[in-house]
Amino acid sequence: MKAVLISGGISMLVALLGTPLFIRFLVRRQYGQFIRQDGPTAHFTKRGTPTMGGVVIIGATLIGWVFGLLLTGTTPSASALLALFLMTGLGVVGFLDDFIKISRQRSLGLSPLWKIVGQGVVGVVFSVLALQFPNEQFRTPASTRISFIRDTNLDLAFAGVTVGLVLFVLWANFLITAWSNAVNLTDGLDGLATGVSLIVFGAYVLVGVWQFNQSCQTIISAGPRCYETRDPLDLAVVAAAITGALFGFLWWNASPAKIFMGDTGSLALGGALAALTILTRTEILGAIIGGLFVVIVLSDVIQIGFFKMTGKRVFKMAPLHHHFELSGWGEVTIVIRFWIIAGLFVALGVGIFYAEWVAQ
Repeated sequence: MKAVLISGGISMLVALLGTPLFIRFLVRRQYGQFIRQDGPTAHFTKRGTPTMGGVVIIGATLIGWVFGLLLTGTTPSASALLALFLMTGLGVVGFLDDFIKISRQRSLGLSPLWKIVGQGVVGVVFSVLALQFPNEQFRTPASTRISFIRDTNLDLAFAGVTVGLVLFVLWANFLITAWSNAVNLTDGLDGLATGVSLIVFGAYVLVGVWQFNQSCQTIISAGPRCYETRDPLDLAVVAAAITGALFGFLWWNASPAKIFMGDTGSLALGGALAALTILTRTEILGAIIGGLFVVIVLSDVIQIGFFKMTGKRVFKMAPLHHHFELSGWGEVTIVIRFWIIAGLFVALGVGIFYAEWVAQ
């Protein structure tokens, strides 16, 4: 349990103290954000603000996690390494996207095809490895069963191991793409995606710690009051490191932002969230805990779908936070209210998680 506190505390300090150093480096290199021309005109003043802040989030997370292990003498687990691999791998894809935008002086980075290829390669490697590394109880980090609060009876391996592997890879990559795009779409206002992510990953610290305290341990099949998660405490340490990094980064990312996380950060955080939902066996519950992200994505889907069918728009602009911005709401007002909504979704999700255990 000490590792959770240590990793969170150190990652927060690294991000808090390291971000201004990174900002100075980016300013010297003139690595600034480019603003889309069809966005809210108020955003034009943000042009040139340093971006790629996700580098700090990833770096602080890894440093906090390593120190959490070293100071407690803990051995790295397969689940933690897989979660960090997915986070870092997607962060690299996002970094390439950000760097192309900066170097070519435009608001478009990687082409959609290469972005999908990059995410796909990282996602497939993660998905395949997640079904390996069984522990003493023959539990692997992930399962071919679709999970809600724990694994359900809906098994993707219904027609054999090979079919199960293929279907799981497709399912996992759907979740990875969905979450990475969700965080990316939410990253449109100063501090919005950072604050919402902080609340969501904080919830997964609680989920991991609870699963550890109620672990099935030496029981091979899960009972009604225990969880089959392979390395719940290690996943809680990862979630704590990410949460701490986001706390430190938010100090500089809050309005008026001194730095943006960029695709480096949004794709990395989306990947980390996907990994945690898969590895804690809470894939469907994750859509409730991260409900604000889901709402943001749905607003974009509704806008595009309705416009293609009718030629009219439901919102003044999508994603949803831009609709309220064009309706006259102040940026800080939108961000704070969306944080509150994100907190309500998290409370609902964690409440359902706990209620299921109590009801058994």
